[in-house]
Amino acid sequence: MTNAEIAGQLVLSVRTVDSHVAAALAKLGARTRKEAVARARDLGVLDPPR
Repeated sequence: MTNAEIAGQLVLSVRTVDSHVAAALAKLGARTRKEAVARARDLGVLDPPR
């Protein structure tokens, strides 16, 4: 999903979503959402894919 799509679903501003996504990427040391998901799985934050 794009940040705009997420913002629409959650009734937030796109800027708020941008900020939260950036913070999550920074905390996980990732540059992309794909890297963030992989890192979160490595850390046990997310379940492995089914």
